[in-house]
Amino acid sequence: MSNRDYPLHTVKTDCQDCYKCVRRCPVKAIKIEDNSAMIIPDLCIACGTCYRVCPAKAKQPRNDLSRAKYLVQSHKEIYVSLAPSWITEFPEYTKEQMIAAIRRLGIKGVSETALGAQEVTCQTAKLLEKAVKDKDNRLFISTACPSVVEYVEKYLPELTPCLTGVFSPLLAHCRMLKDTFGQQIETIFIGPCIAKKLEADRHPELLSIALSFNDLRQWLKDENINPKELTPGVFDVFAIEPAKDGVAYPIEGGMIETLKPYDVSKDIYMTQVTGIYSIADELNNIDIDSLDRPVFLECLSCYGGCVSGPCTSNKDPGLKKRIEILKKADFSDNIGSRKPRYNIGLNYKSLNAVDTDHQFEEADIKKMLAKIGKYSLEDELNCGGCGYDTCRNFAKALLLGKAEPEMCVSHMKHQAQRKANALIRCIPSPIVIADAKLNIMEYNEEFRDTFWNEEEHADIYDYNNLYGANLRDFISFTNLFSASLELEQDIHREHVRHEDKMFDVVVFNIDKKQSVGGIIEDVTNAEMHKEQIAEKAREVIHKNLATVQQIACTLGEHMAETEVLLRSIAKDYSTAENEASGIKIRTNSTEGK
Repeated sequence: MSNRDYPLHTVKTDCQDCYKCVRRCPVKAIKIEDNSAMIIPDLCIACGTCYRVCPAKAKQPRNDLSRAKYLVQSHKEIYVSLAPSWITEFPEYTKEQMIAAIRRLGIKGVSETALGAQEVTCQTAKLLEKAVKDKDNRLFISTACPSVVEYVEKYLPELTPCLTGVFSPLLAHCRMLKDTFGQQIETIFIGPCIAKKLEADRHPELLSIALSFNDLRQWLKDENINPKELTPGVFDVFAIEPAKDGVAYPIEGGMIETLKPYDVSKDIYMTQVTGIYSIADELNNIDIDSLDRPVFLECLSCYGGCVSGPCTSNKDPGLKKRIEILKKADFSDNIGSRKPRYNIGLNYKSLNAVDTDHQFEEADIKKMLAKIGKYSLEDELNCGGCGYDTCRNFAKALLLGKAEPEMCVSHMKHQAQRKANALIRCIPSPIVIADAKLNIMEYNEEFRDTFWNEEEHADIYDYNNLYGANLRDFISFTNLFSASLELEQDIHREHVRHEDKMFDVVVFNIDKKQSVGGIIEDVTNAEMHKEQIAEKAREVIHKNLATVQQIACTLGEHMAETEVLLRSIAKDYSTAENEASGIKIRTNSTEGK
Protein backbone atom coordinates (compact mmCIF):
# COMPACT_ATOMS: atom_id res chain seq x y z
CA MET A 1 0.00 0.00 0.00
CA SER A 2 1.45 3.37 -0.99
CA ASN A 3 1.76 6.30 1.39
CA ARG A 4 -1.04 8.07 -0.44
CA ASP A 5 -3.38 5.06 -0.28
CA TYR A 6 -2.75 4.46 3.40
CA PRO A 7 -5.30 5.99 5.82
CA LEU A 8 -2.71 8.57 6.91
CA HIS A 9 -0.14 10.49 4.87
CA THR A 10 2.19 13.48 5.03
CA VAL A 11 1.74 16.62 2.95
CA LYS A 12 5.46 17.14 2.30
CA THR A 13 5.19 20.82 1.40
CA ASP A 14 3.60 21.56 4.79
CA CYS A 15 6.02 19.59 6.97
CA GLN A 16 8.03 22.00 9.13
CA ASP A 17 10.78 19.66 10.41
CA CYS A 18 9.58 19.96 14.00
CA TYR A 19 9.75 16.18 14.58
CA LYS A 20 6.81 16.39 16.98
CA CYS A 21 5.13 13.45 15.28
CA VAL A 22 8.30 11.38 15.71
CA ARG A 23 8.42 12.19 19.40
CA ARG A 24 4.76 11.37 19.97
CA CYS A 25 4.28 8.34 17.70
CA PRO A 26 3.93 5.37 20.10
CA VAL A 27 5.41 2.89 17.61
CA LYS A 28 7.92 5.17 15.84
CA ALA A 29 6.28 4.53 12.48
CA ILE A 30 7.73 7.70 10.98
CA LYS A 31 10.96 8.21 9.09
CA ILE A 32 12.64 11.42 8.02
CA GLU A 33 12.91 11.49 4.25
CA ASP A 34 14.04 14.56 2.29
CA ASN A 35 13.60 16.63 5.47
CA SER A 36 9.96 15.51 5.78
CA ALA A 37 8.43 13.19 8.36
CA MET A 38 6.92 10.38 6.33
CA ILE A 39 4.64 7.65 7.68
CA ILE A 40 5.79 4.04 7.29
CA PRO A 41 2.58 2.06 6.60
CA ASP A 42 4.14 -1.28 7.54
CA LEU A 43 4.86 0.05 11.03
CA CYS A 44 1.86 2.34 11.50
CA ILE A 45 -1.21 1.38 13.55
CA ALA A 46 -3.32 4.33 12.30
CA CYS A 47 -3.97 5.62 15.82
CA GLY A 48 -3.96 9.20 14.50
CA THR A 49 -1.57 10.56 17.12
CA CYS A 50 0.61 12.23 14.47
CA TYR A 51 -2.46 13.86 12.93
CA ARG A 52 -3.58 15.11 16.31
CA VAL A 53 -0.23 16.65 17.34
CA CYS A 54 1.08 18.02 14.02
CA PRO A 55 1.15 21.83 14.43
CA ALA A 56 1.40 22.43 10.66
CA LYS A 57 -1.41 19.99 9.78
CA ALA A 58 1.03 18.20 7.49
CA LYS A 59 -0.35 14.86 8.64
CA GLN A 60 -3.73 14.23 7.06
CA PRO A 61 -6.16 11.30 6.93
CA ARG A 62 -7.00 9.96 3.52
CA ASN A 63 -9.86 11.95 2.02
CA ASP A 64 -12.64 9.49 1.15
CA LEU A 65 -15.42 12.07 0.95
CA SER A 66 -15.34 12.23 -2.85
CA ARG A 67 -15.72 8.45 -2.98
CA ALA A 68 -18.74 8.65 -0.70
CA LYS A 69 -20.34 11.31 -2.91
CA TYR A 70 -19.69 9.20 -5.98
CA LEU A 71 -21.26 6.21 -4.24
CA VAL A 72 -24.40 8.25 -3.57
CA GLN A 73 -24.55 9.29 -7.22
CA SER A 74 -24.54 5.61 -8.23
CA HIS A 75 -28.09 5.40 -6.78
CA LYS A 76 -27.25 2.35 -4.67
CA GLU A 77 -28.92 1.79 -1.34
CA ILE A 78 -26.56 3.18 1.27
CA TYR A 79 -26.78 2.82 5.04
CA VAL A 80 -24.71 4.84 7.47
CA SER A 81 -23.24 3.34 10.63
CA LEU A 82 -23.09 6.32 12.98
CA ALA A 83 -20.62 6.10 15.89
CA PRO A 84 -22.24 6.67 19.31
CA SER A 85 -19.71 9.42 20.07
CA TRP A 86 -21.78 11.69 17.78
CA ILE A 87 -23.65 12.57 20.99
CA THR A 88 -20.68 14.57 22.31
CA GLU A 89 -19.50 15.74 18.89
CA PHE A 90 -22.84 17.24 17.81
CA PRO A 91 -24.53 18.15 21.11
CA GLU A 92 -26.47 20.93 19.40
CA TYR A 93 -28.60 18.49 17.37
CA THR A 94 -31.29 16.03 18.38
CA LYS A 95 -30.97 12.49 17.10
CA GLU A 96 -33.92 13.11 14.74
CA GLN A 97 -32.22 16.19 13.27
CA MET A 98 -28.97 14.24 12.90
CA ILE A 99 -30.68 11.38 11.10
CA ALA A 100 -32.68 13.73 8.88
CA ALA A 101 -29.56 15.68 7.85
CA ILE A 102 -27.64 12.53 6.91
CA ARG A 103 -30.58 11.08 4.98
CA ARG A 104 -30.86 14.35 3.00
CA LEU A 105 -27.41 13.54 1.59
CA GLY A 106 -28.92 10.65 -0.34
CA ILE A 107 -28.58 8.00 2.35
CA LYS A 108 -31.23 5.31 2.60
CA GLY A 109 -31.00 4.85 6.35
CA VAL A 110 -28.95 5.67 9.46
CA SER A 111 -28.22 3.11 12.16
CA GLU A 112 -26.15 3.16 15.34
CA THR A 113 -22.78 1.43 15.48
CA ALA A 114 -23.69 0.81 19.11
CA LEU A 115 -25.99 -2.00 17.93
CA GLY A 116 -22.92 -3.88 16.73
CA ALA A 117 -21.28 -3.13 20.09
CA GLN A 118 -24.14 -4.85 21.88
CA GLU A 119 -23.70 -7.95 19.72
CA VAL A 120 -19.94 -7.90 20.42
CA THR A 121 -20.59 -7.74 24.17
CA CYS A 122 -23.01 -10.65 23.98
CA GLN A 123 -20.58 -12.88 22.12
CA THR A 124 -17.60 -11.80 24.23
CA ALA A 125 -19.53 -12.82 27.33
CA LYS A 126 -20.05 -16.27 25.81
CA LEU A 127 -16.31 -16.60 25.11
CA LEU A 128 -15.51 -15.63 28.68
CA GLU A 129 -18.01 -18.13 30.02
CA LYS A 130 -16.31 -20.86 28.02
CA ALA A 131 -12.89 -19.77 29.33
CA VAL A 132 -14.10 -19.96 32.91
CA LYS A 133 -15.59 -23.37 32.32
CA ASP A 134 -12.67 -24.88 30.39
CA LYS A 135 -9.98 -23.12 32.41
CA ASP A 136 -7.86 -22.70 29.29
CA ASN A 137 -7.33 -19.08 28.28
CA ARG A 138 -6.43 -16.56 30.94
CA LEU A 139 -6.08 -13.29 29.04
CA PHE A 140 -8.61 -11.66 26.71
CA ILE A 141 -7.93 -8.39 24.87
CA SER A 142 -10.89 -6.50 23.42
CA THR A 143 -11.07 -5.99 19.66
CA ALA A 144 -13.31 -2.92 19.66
CA CYS A 145 -10.41 -0.63 18.65
CA PRO A 146 -8.74 -1.42 15.29
CA SER A 147 -5.57 0.44 16.33
CA VAL A 148 -5.17 -1.84 19.34
CA VAL A 149 -5.71 -4.90 17.17
CA GLU A 150 -3.13 -3.56 14.72
CA TYR A 151 -0.67 -2.96 17.56
CA VAL A 152 -1.03 -6.46 18.96
CA GLU A 153 -0.80 -8.14 15.56
CA LYS A 154 2.30 -6.17 14.55
CA TYR A 155 4.19 -5.59 17.78
CA LEU A 156 2.99 -8.31 20.17
CA PRO A 157 2.27 -11.21 17.83
CA GLU A 158 2.66 -13.68 20.69
CA LEU A 159 -0.48 -12.15 22.24
CA THR A 160 -2.54 -12.33 19.04
CA PRO A 161 -4.35 -15.49 20.32
CA CYS A 162 -5.48 -13.40 23.29
CA LEU A 163 -7.57 -11.11 21.07
CA THR A 164 -11.22 -11.97 21.57
CA GLY A 165 -12.31 -13.79 18.44
CA VAL A 166 -15.11 -11.42 17.42
CA PHE A 167 -15.54 -8.54 14.98
CA SER A 168 -15.15 -4.97 16.06
CA PRO A 169 -18.48 -3.24 16.83
CA LEU A 170 -18.35 -1.52 13.42
CA LEU A 171 -17.86 -4.70 11.39
CA ALA A 172 -20.46 -6.47 13.53
CA HIS A 173 -22.88 -3.65 12.78
CA CYS A 174 -22.16 -3.85 9.05
CA ARG A 175 -22.94 -7.57 9.23
CA MET A 176 -26.23 -6.76 10.93
CA LEU A 177 -27.12 -4.15 8.28
CA LYS A 178 -26.39 -6.49 5.39
CA ASP A 179 -28.22 -9.40 7.01
CA THR A 180 -31.21 -7.11 7.60
CA PHE A 181 -31.42 -5.05 4.39
CA GLY A 182 -29.64 -7.27 1.88
CA GLN A 183 -26.08 -8.09 0.93
CA GLN A 184 -26.25 -5.65 -2.00
CA ILE A 185 -26.38 -2.53 0.18
CA GLU A 186 -23.36 -0.25 0.69
CA THR A 187 -22.28 0.84 4.16
CA ILE A 188 -20.55 4.06 5.22
CA PHE A 189 -19.16 4.63 8.69
CA ILE A 190 -19.10 8.13 10.21
CA GLY A 191 -17.16 8.63 13.42
CA PRO A 192 -14.08 9.99 15.24
CA CYS A 193 -11.61 7.34 14.11
CA ILE A 194 -8.97 7.13 11.38
CA ALA A 195 -8.20 3.45 11.98
CA LYS A 196 -11.70 2.53 10.78
CA LYS A 197 -10.35 3.22 7.28
CA LEU A 198 -8.13 0.19 7.77
CA GLU A 199 -11.23 -1.92 8.39
CA ALA A 200 -12.81 -0.57 5.20
CA ASP A 201 -9.64 -1.45 3.26
CA ARG A 202 -9.47 -4.98 4.67
CA HIS A 203 -13.17 -5.84 4.77
CA PRO A 204 -14.72 -4.11 1.75
CA GLU A 205 -17.37 -6.84 1.61
CA LEU A 206 -18.74 -5.43 4.86
CA LEU A 207 -17.67 -1.78 5.00
CA SER A 208 -17.55 0.38 1.88
CA ILE A 209 -16.12 3.65 3.18
CA ALA A 210 -15.11 5.16 6.54
CA LEU A 211 -15.59 8.92 7.02
CA SER A 212 -14.84 11.20 9.93
CA PHE A 213 -17.06 13.67 11.74
CA ASN A 214 -15.09 16.39 9.95
CA ASP A 215 -16.03 14.81 6.61
CA LEU A 216 -19.69 14.86 7.63
CA ARG A 217 -19.52 18.56 8.48
CA GLN A 218 -17.94 19.30 5.12
CA TRP A 219 -20.49 17.18 3.27
CA LEU A 220 -23.43 18.95 4.93
CA LYS A 221 -21.82 22.29 4.13
CA ASP A 222 -21.31 21.32 0.49
CA GLU A 223 -24.98 20.39 0.19
CA ASN A 224 -26.10 23.47 2.13
CA ILE A 225 -27.84 21.36 4.77
CA ASN A 226 -28.33 22.76 8.28
CA PRO A 227 -29.69 20.12 10.67
CA LYS A 228 -31.16 22.86 12.87
CA GLU A 229 -33.41 24.03 10.06
CA LEU A 230 -34.80 20.56 9.24
CA THR A 231 -38.14 19.19 10.30
CA PRO A 232 -37.61 15.45 10.82
CA GLY A 233 -40.16 13.08 9.30
CA VAL A 234 -41.57 9.76 10.45
CA PHE A 235 -38.78 7.88 8.70
CA ASP A 236 -36.02 9.88 10.38
CA VAL A 237 -35.36 7.26 13.05
CA PHE A 238 -32.47 4.87 13.61
CA ALA A 239 -32.67 1.83 11.35
CA ILE A 240 -33.18 -1.67 12.76
CA GLU A 241 -33.77 -0.40 16.31
CA PRO A 242 -32.40 2.14 18.79
CA ALA A 243 -29.25 1.10 20.64
CA LYS A 244 -29.27 0.79 24.40
CA ASP A 245 -26.25 -0.14 26.52
CA GLY A 246 -23.96 -0.20 23.47
CA VAL A 247 -24.03 3.60 23.51
CA ALA A 248 -21.50 3.41 26.38
CA TYR A 249 -18.75 1.94 24.19
CA PRO A 250 -16.98 5.21 23.21
CA ILE A 251 -15.89 6.00 26.78
CA GLU A 252 -13.14 4.39 28.81
CA GLY A 253 -14.65 1.39 30.61
CA GLY A 254 -17.82 1.54 28.51
CA MET A 255 -17.51 -2.02 27.22
CA ILE A 256 -16.96 -3.29 30.75
CA GLU A 257 -20.16 -1.55 31.80
CA THR A 258 -22.03 -3.56 29.16
CA LEU A 259 -20.42 -6.81 30.39
CA LYS A 260 -21.33 -6.32 34.04
CA PRO A 261 -24.96 -7.49 33.64
CA TYR A 262 -23.69 -10.90 32.49
CA ASP A 263 -23.14 -13.51 35.19
CA VAL A 264 -19.63 -14.27 33.92
CA SER A 265 -18.45 -10.86 35.09
CA LYS A 266 -18.42 -12.23 38.64
CA ASP A 267 -15.90 -14.92 37.72
CA ILE A 268 -13.34 -12.81 35.86
CA TYR A 269 -11.19 -9.75 36.36
CA MET A 270 -12.12 -6.80 34.15
CA THR A 271 -10.07 -3.65 33.72
CA GLN A 272 -9.60 -0.95 31.12
CA VAL A 273 -6.46 0.63 29.64
CA THR A 274 -6.42 3.55 27.20
CA GLY A 275 -3.55 5.02 25.20
CA ILE A 276 -1.04 2.94 23.26
CA TYR A 277 1.80 3.84 25.60
CA SER A 278 -0.16 2.55 28.59
CA ILE A 279 -1.33 -0.52 26.69
CA ALA A 280 2.26 -1.27 25.69
CA ASP A 281 3.42 -0.97 29.30
CA GLU A 282 0.71 -3.33 30.53
CA LEU A 283 0.95 -5.96 27.81
CA ASN A 284 4.74 -6.04 27.61
CA ASN A 285 5.00 -6.80 31.31
CA ILE A 286 2.04 -9.11 31.78
CA ASP A 287 2.64 -12.57 33.19
CA ILE A 288 -0.22 -14.66 31.87
CA ASP A 289 0.81 -17.79 33.78
CA SER A 290 0.42 -15.98 37.07
CA LEU A 291 -3.26 -15.16 36.48
CA ASP A 292 -5.50 -17.19 38.74
CA ARG A 293 -8.65 -16.47 36.72
CA PRO A 294 -9.50 -15.05 33.28
CA VAL A 295 -8.69 -11.37 32.80
CA PHE A 296 -10.54 -9.18 30.29
CA LEU A 297 -8.70 -6.05 29.15
CA GLU A 298 -10.75 -3.34 27.48
CA CYS A 299 -8.16 -1.51 25.38
CA LEU A 300 -8.70 1.72 23.45
CA SER A 301 -5.89 3.58 21.69
CA CYS A 302 -7.26 7.06 22.50
CA TYR A 303 -6.92 8.27 26.07
CA GLY A 304 -10.38 8.44 27.60
CA GLY A 305 -11.93 6.49 24.75
CA CYS A 306 -13.42 7.24 21.33
CA VAL A 307 -14.95 10.50 22.56
CA SER A 308 -11.38 11.82 22.38
CA GLY A 309 -10.68 10.36 18.94
CA PRO A 310 -8.32 12.11 16.50
CA CYS A 311 -11.20 13.35 14.33
CA THR A 312 -13.21 14.98 17.11
CA SER A 313 -13.45 18.75 17.44
CA ASN A 314 -15.35 19.02 20.73
CA LYS A 315 -12.78 20.09 23.31
CA ASP A 316 -15.00 19.66 26.37
CA PRO A 317 -13.37 17.89 29.34
CA GLY A 318 -13.42 14.11 29.20
CA LEU A 319 -15.55 13.82 32.33
CA LYS A 320 -18.27 15.95 30.78
CA LYS A 321 -18.28 13.78 27.66
CA ARG A 322 -18.35 10.63 29.76
CA ILE A 323 -21.41 11.82 31.66
CA GLU A 324 -23.22 12.77 28.45
CA ILE A 325 -22.61 9.30 27.01
CA LEU A 326 -23.77 7.56 30.18
CA LYS A 327 -26.92 9.65 30.17
CA LYS A 328 -27.83 8.24 26.76
CA ALA A 329 -26.86 4.63 27.54
CA ASP A 330 -29.80 2.48 28.55
CA PHE A 331 -29.07 -0.36 30.96
CA SER A 332 -32.68 -0.90 31.97
CA ASP A 333 -33.29 -3.91 29.73
CA ASN A 334 -32.47 -7.46 30.76
CA ILE A 335 -29.11 -7.23 29.04
CA GLY A 336 -27.50 -10.26 30.62
CA SER A 337 -30.00 -12.61 28.98
CA ARG A 338 -29.21 -11.63 25.38
CA LYS A 339 -28.36 -14.39 22.93
CA PRO A 340 -25.96 -14.09 19.97
CA ARG A 341 -27.83 -13.42 16.73
CA TYR A 342 -25.18 -12.84 14.06
CA ASN A 343 -22.07 -14.53 12.75
CA ILE A 344 -19.33 -12.14 13.82
CA GLY A 345 -16.53 -14.55 14.67
CA LEU A 346 -13.04 -13.68 13.46
CA ASN A 347 -9.68 -15.37 13.88
CA TYR A 348 -6.94 -12.78 14.24
CA LYS A 349 -3.39 -13.40 13.08
CA SER A 350 -0.15 -11.45 13.15
CA LEU A 351 0.31 -9.01 10.27
CA ASN A 352 3.96 -8.87 9.20
CA ALA A 353 5.14 -8.76 12.78
CA VAL A 354 7.56 -5.88 13.29
CA ASP A 355 11.07 -6.62 14.49
CA THR A 356 11.35 -4.21 17.39
CA ASP A 357 14.63 -5.67 18.62
CA HIS A 358 16.77 -5.47 15.50
CA GLN A 359 20.30 -6.52 16.32
CA PHE A 360 23.22 -4.31 15.24
CA GLU A 361 26.93 -4.66 15.70
CA GLU A 362 28.17 -2.61 18.63
CA ALA A 363 30.75 -0.97 16.37
CA ASP A 364 27.98 0.25 14.05
CA ILE A 365 26.00 1.70 16.96
CA LYS A 366 29.08 3.50 18.30
CA LYS A 367 29.80 4.86 14.84
CA MET A 368 26.31 6.37 14.67
CA LEU A 369 26.60 7.69 18.22
CA ALA A 370 29.82 9.43 17.25
CA LYS A 371 28.02 10.94 14.29
CA ILE A 372 25.76 12.79 16.73
CA GLY A 373 28.58 13.75 19.07
CA LYS A 374 28.13 10.92 21.59
CA TYR A 375 31.60 9.57 22.32
CA SER A 376 31.04 8.29 25.85
CA LEU A 377 28.24 7.28 28.20
CA GLU A 378 28.34 10.76 29.71
CA ASP A 379 27.52 12.22 26.28
CA GLU A 380 24.38 10.07 26.00
CA LEU A 381 21.82 12.41 27.55
CA ASN A 382 18.80 10.24 26.67
CA CYS A 383 16.74 13.45 26.65
CA GLY A 384 14.14 12.11 24.22
CA GLY A 385 14.15 15.30 22.15
CA CYS A 386 14.69 13.28 18.97
CA GLY A 387 11.61 11.18 19.67
CA TYR A 388 13.51 8.12 20.89
CA ASP A 389 13.82 7.30 24.58
CA THR A 390 17.58 6.66 24.46
CA CYS A 391 20.49 7.82 22.34
CA ARG A 392 21.23 4.19 21.48
CA ASN A 393 17.71 3.66 20.13
CA PHE A 394 18.14 6.83 18.09
CA ALA A 395 21.41 5.44 16.73
CA LYS A 396 19.55 2.27 15.73
CA ALA A 397 16.92 4.40 13.99
CA LEU A 398 19.74 6.09 12.08
CA LEU A 399 21.03 2.69 11.03
CA LEU A 400 17.52 1.70 9.90
CA GLY A 401 17.25 4.87 7.81
CA LYS A 402 14.31 6.17 9.88
CA ALA A 403 16.09 9.19 11.33
CA GLU A 404 18.59 11.91 10.52
CA PRO A 405 21.38 13.32 12.73
CA GLU A 406 19.70 16.73 12.63
CA MET A 407 16.94 15.32 14.85
CA CYS A 408 19.32 15.30 17.83
CA VAL A 409 18.67 18.64 19.49
CA SER A 410 21.73 18.59 21.75
CA HIS A 411 23.99 17.61 18.85
CA MET A 412 22.67 20.42 16.65
CA LYS A 413 22.97 22.89 19.51
CA HIS A 414 26.57 21.93 20.21
CA GLN A 415 27.38 21.93 16.52
CA ALA A 416 25.88 25.38 16.06
CA GLN A 417 27.76 26.57 19.14
CA ARG A 418 31.04 25.20 17.82
CA LYS A 419 30.52 26.85 14.45
CA ALA A 420 29.63 30.14 16.07
CA ASN A 421 32.62 29.98 18.37
CA ALA A 422 34.91 29.14 15.46
CA LEU A 423 33.61 32.11 13.48
CA ILE A 424 33.97 34.41 16.47
CA ARG A 425 37.52 33.23 17.07
CA CYS A 426 38.60 33.53 13.45
CA ILE A 427 37.22 36.98 12.68
CA PRO A 428 40.12 39.42 13.29
CA SER A 429 37.91 42.26 14.51
CA PRO A 430 36.59 42.51 18.09
CA ILE A 431 33.20 40.74 18.46
CA VAL A 432 30.85 40.76 21.43
CA ILE A 433 27.34 39.40 22.08
CA ALA A 434 25.29 40.76 24.98
CA ASP A 435 21.88 40.11 26.50
CA ALA A 436 19.05 42.59 27.06
CA LYS A 437 20.86 43.99 30.11
CA LEU A 438 24.06 44.31 28.10
CA ASN A 439 25.78 41.56 30.04
CA ILE A 440 28.39 39.82 27.89
CA MET A 441 27.31 36.41 26.58
CA GLU A 442 30.06 35.77 24.01
CA TYR A 443 33.25 37.54 22.97
CA ASN A 444 36.53 36.87 21.24
CA GLU A 445 40.10 37.56 22.30
CA GLU A 446 40.30 40.60 20.04
CA PHE A 447 37.48 42.24 21.98
CA ARG A 448 39.09 41.48 25.31
CA ASP A 449 42.56 42.62 24.27
CA THR A 450 41.24 45.79 22.61
CA PHE A 451 39.08 47.02 25.48
CA TRP A 452 40.76 45.49 28.53
CA ASN A 453 42.28 48.10 30.78
CA GLU A 454 44.44 46.66 33.53
CA GLU A 455 43.91 49.58 35.89
CA GLU A 456 40.13 49.75 35.44
CA HIS A 457 39.19 46.09 35.12
CA ALA A 458 41.71 43.95 37.00
CA ASP A 459 40.02 44.43 40.38
CA ILE A 460 36.55 43.69 38.99
CA TYR A 461 36.82 41.04 36.29
CA ASP A 462 38.89 38.00 35.45
CA TYR A 463 40.94 38.63 32.34
CA ASN A 464 40.29 35.08 31.12
CA ASN A 465 36.54 35.12 31.79
CA LEU A 466 34.43 38.12 30.87
CA TYR A 467 31.16 36.18 30.64
CA GLY A 468 28.49 38.06 32.57
CA ALA A 469 30.51 41.26 32.69
CA ASN A 470 28.60 44.41 31.81
CA LEU A 471 29.42 45.84 28.41
CA ARG A 472 29.19 49.39 29.76
CA ASP A 473 32.37 48.82 31.74
CA PHE A 474 34.37 48.28 28.55
CA ILE A 475 33.07 50.53 25.79
CA SER A 476 31.63 54.02 25.70
CA PHE A 477 29.25 53.51 22.76
CA THR A 478 26.82 51.04 24.35
CA ASN A 479 24.04 53.43 23.29
CA LEU A 480 24.27 51.79 19.87
CA PHE A 481 23.61 48.37 21.41
CA SER A 482 20.70 49.70 23.48
CA ALA A 483 19.20 51.40 20.42
CA SER A 484 19.47 48.21 18.38
CA LEU A 485 17.65 46.26 21.10
CA GLU A 486 14.96 48.89 21.43
CA LEU A 487 14.40 49.50 17.71
CA GLU A 488 14.89 45.85 16.77
CA GLN A 489 17.08 46.79 13.83
CA ASP A 490 20.72 46.75 12.82
CA ILE A 491 22.84 49.87 13.26
CA HIS A 492 26.03 50.86 11.42
CA ARG A 493 28.17 53.77 12.57
CA GLU A 494 31.56 54.92 11.24
CA HIS A 495 34.31 56.74 13.07
CA VAL A 496 32.98 56.14 16.59
CA ARG A 497 35.48 57.52 19.05
CA HIS A 498 36.43 55.61 22.18
CA GLU A 499 39.18 57.14 24.26
CA ASP A 500 42.04 57.81 21.80
CA LYS A 501 40.86 55.37 19.13
CA MET A 502 38.37 55.34 16.27
CA PHE A 503 36.06 52.42 15.41
CA ASP A 504 33.57 51.42 12.75
CA VAL A 505 30.73 49.64 14.57
CA VAL A 506 28.06 47.27 13.24
CA VAL A 507 25.41 46.26 15.80
CA PHE A 508 22.94 43.52 14.83
CA ASN A 509 19.89 41.92 16.48
CA ILE A 510 20.04 38.22 17.33
CA ASP A 511 16.85 37.65 19.37
CA LYS A 512 14.32 40.44 19.43
CA LYS A 513 14.85 42.49 22.59
CA GLN A 514 16.79 39.57 24.07
CA SER A 515 20.30 39.59 22.64
CA VAL A 516 22.42 41.73 20.38
CA GLY A 517 25.83 41.40 18.77
CA GLY A 518 28.47 43.83 17.63
CA ILE A 519 31.41 43.74 15.23
CA ILE A 520 33.86 46.50 16.09
CA GLU A 521 36.60 47.42 13.63
CA ASP A 522 39.55 49.49 14.81
CA VAL A 523 40.13 52.13 12.13
CA THR A 524 42.45 54.31 14.17
CA ASN A 525 45.59 53.56 12.13
CA ALA A 526 43.68 53.89 8.90
CA GLU A 527 42.37 57.29 9.93
CA MET A 528 45.85 58.39 11.01
CA HIS A 529 47.21 57.31 7.65
CA LYS A 530 44.47 59.27 5.94
CA GLU A 531 45.36 62.35 8.01
CA GLN A 532 48.99 61.98 7.08
CA ILE A 533 48.12 61.74 3.42
CA ALA A 534 45.80 64.72 3.76
CA GLU A 535 48.56 66.74 5.46
CA LYS A 536 51.01 65.87 2.69
CA ALA A 537 48.38 66.82 0.15
CA ARG A 538 47.83 70.15 1.88
CA GLU A 539 51.59 70.80 1.85
CA VAL A 540 51.80 70.01 -1.86
CA ILE A 541 48.79 72.16 -2.61
CA HIS A 542 50.29 75.01 -0.60
CA LYS A 543 53.60 74.76 -2.45
CA ASN A 544 51.84 74.52 -5.79
CA LEU A 545 49.74 77.55 -4.98
CA ALA A 546 52.85 79.53 -4.03
CA THR A 547 54.53 78.50 -7.26
CA VAL A 548 51.46 79.38 -9.28
CA GLN A 549 51.22 82.73 -7.56
CA GLN A 550 54.90 83.42 -8.21
CA ILE A 551 54.48 82.44 -11.84
CA ALA A 552 51.39 84.58 -12.08
CA CYS A 553 53.16 87.49 -10.48
CA THR A 554 56.12 87.19 -12.87
CA LEU A 555 53.81 86.78 -15.80
CA GLY A 556 51.89 89.81 -14.62
CA GLU A 557 55.03 91.99 -14.61
CA HIS A 558 56.05 90.83 -18.07
CA MET A 559 52.52 91.32 -19.32
CA ALA A 560 52.47 94.92 -17.96
CA GLU A 561 55.79 95.85 -19.63
CA THR A 562 54.67 94.24 -22.86
CA GLU A 563 51.37 96.08 -22.73
CA VAL A 564 53.14 99.49 -22.21
CA LEU A 565 55.50 98.76 -25.07
CA LEU A 566 52.75 97.68 -27.41
CA ARG A 567 50.60 100.65 -26.52
CA SER A 568 53.56 103.01 -27.23
CA ILE A 569 54.25 101.34 -30.56
CA ALA A 570 50.59 101.47 -31.48
CA LYS A 571 50.39 105.12 -30.58
CA ASP A 572 53.49 106.05 -32.54
CA TYR A 573 52.32 104.06 -35.53
CA SER A 574 48.91 105.76 -35.45
CA THR A 575 50.42 109.27 -35.28
CA ALA A 576 52.77 108.65 -38.23
CA GLU A 577 49.92 107.29 -40.31
CA ASN A 578 47.75 110.33 -39.64
CA GLU A 579 50.54 112.75 -40.52
CA ALA A 580 51.24 111.01 -43.81
CA SER A 581 47.56 111.25 -44.76
CA GLY A 582 47.46 115.04 -44.06
CA ILE A 583 50.41 115.90 -46.36
CA LYS A 584 48.84 113.99 -49.16
CA ILE A 585 45.62 115.97 -48.89
CA ARG A 586 47.36 119.25 -48.95
CA THR A 587 49.37 118.37 -52.07
CA ASN A 588 46.25 117.47 -53.93
CA SER A 589 44.70 120.77 -53.06
CA THR A 590 47.64 122.80 -54.47
CA GLU A 591 47.59 120.86 -57.72
CA GLY A 592 43.93 121.58 -58.09
CA LYS A 593 44.45 125.25 -57.84
